[in-house]
Amino acid sequence: MISEEQFNKELALIITNAIREDIGDGDHTSLSCIPDTAIGKAKLLVKDEGIIAGVEFAKMVFAYVDKDLQIETLINDGEKVKYGDIVMYVSGKSQSILQAERLVLNAMQRMSAIATKTNFFANLLEGTKTKVLDTRKTTPGIRALEKWAVKIGGGVNHRFALYDMVMIKDNHIDFAGGASQAITKTKTYLAEKGLDLKIIVEARSLEEIKEILTNEGVYRILIDNFNYEDTRKAVALIGDICLTESSGGINEKTIREYAECGVDFISSGALTHSVYNMDLSLKAVE
Repeated sequence: MISEEQFNKELALIITNAIREDIGDGDHTSLSCIPDTAIGKAKLLVKDEGIIAGVEFAKMVFAYVDKDLQIETLINDGEKVKYGDIVMYVSGKSQSILQAERLVLNAMQRMSAIATKTNFFANLLEGTKTKVLDTRKTTPGIRALEKWAVKIGGGVNHRFALYDMVMIKDNHIDFAGGASQAITKTKTYLAEKGLDLKIIVEARSLEEIKEILTNEGVYRILIDNFNYEDTRKAVALIGDICLTESSGGINEKTIREYAECGVDFISSGALTHSVYNMDLSLKAVE
């Protein structure tokens, strides 16, 4: 995964670009009907249930818009919420609160949905050694937020992008002439570039797993689209040589049984690409 410094840079870029996109040359509605000196207070209200996420990001947004805004946090990231709960209060210049409102809500609604779904999957794995992983199937431009939400919900982040981990998939293997060729070329490339990146290799069959295991330096084998029986055989073949990961259409009905096959991780794109936003609102307090 990327460093904390890189991650924070991603968050800063998200905020800067989102505010640019939303405010442009000015929030003319607020500027025209609310005095610059007006002071107000608003509450972030939950109209749904699940796991809240994005509280800390919301604080970053409010601080970016106006460092003098005051935040009173009642519920923290990762906590369960229900209809009617108040997550936080924000007070200060009314214009500033309104300028930050949409970005805060958009981010928290999306992040809370992802955290809620991740938490649901993580609970299904309780009692096994298996952890649920996210993927790169994220919304363009806000990957950092979505992966942050996965962690808040109890999941584990996969690679952040193409540059922080090597993942040799079926097309790489076919274009390279086979799994061993792809692995050898990858290790040579990393050595030449002075890069220390973990290598994951996707396997489509038990025979391909056997071939992958003839190579050193593989961090994890992705057991892709295997049935339960072959997944158990794959885990037995791999043993403790490297870590294991199952993927491919795994859902809430099948995730537990795949976990019981003994894999270390199960990856699911659905954590980020198939969620419905949590219903939240920011309402003025009179």
